[in-house]
Amino acid sequence: MIITPIPAFDDNYIWAIQPTANDDAVIVDPGDEKPVLAWLAAQGIGLASILITHHHWDHTDGLLPLLEHYAVPVYGPDNPKIKGIEHPLKHGDRFTPAGLECEFEVLETPGHTLDHLSFYSSGLLFCGDTLFSAGCGRMFEGTAPQFFSSLRKLAELPPATRVYCTHEYTTANLRFARAAEPNNQAIQSAESEVHQWREKQQPSLPSTIERELAINPFLRAKDAAEFAKLRQWKDNF
Repeated sequence: MIITPIPAFDDNYIWAIQPTANDDAVIVDPGDEKPVLAWLAAQGIGLASILITHHHWDHTDGLLPLLEHYAVPVYGPDNPKIKGIEHPLKHGDRFTPAGLECEFEVLETPGHTLDHLSFYSSGLLFCGDTLFSAGCGRMFEGTAPQFFSSLRKLAELPPATRVYCTHEYTTANLRFARAAEPNNQAIQSAESEVHQWREKQQPSLPSTIERELAINPFLRAKDAAEFAKLRQWKDNF
């Protein structure tokens, strides 16, 4: 399996999943069709299918333009706000995206938005804006108990699970994590490591569940009340 980040906007990653380098790609959260089309052309491959995690424009605006070029299946939330999804999904569903042989399990992860889904398959997690490295998404639509419950679902996945979130926020998230947990040596080590990666213009992702349990204060929160306090603090940090 080859998983490639396609940069978009200022800090988004659109993920491309391929069984091998010569295979057509499954695209996750195409907020902009232009970098996707350019990447597909550069690789000399086509598009196999599309996965959508939630309705925000920077995850969906490229969807309909891509469908003008490729007639492919689209999997995502059962939300009429998102035009183009022909395979609506709900928590507990299992599906195999066109172009892949691996089955994905659908996890409902509301909090950032109410329609948010995450996709898990054999050690791979595509979690949109629910979980970031050293952080989590803003709570636009959900409640603190909902968001806390969503993060607990992800925290319970196998530790080696690779985490493919959709924003390069890790540097800023680690600054907040250090403020929240000033004595956490794992956070300090991660800051140094991520700084080196970013200086070389390398992505800080994917992370792993094990790494996030060590450095992410939102995953380390004991209950929804503690999570809510952290989220409010981060919003104003």
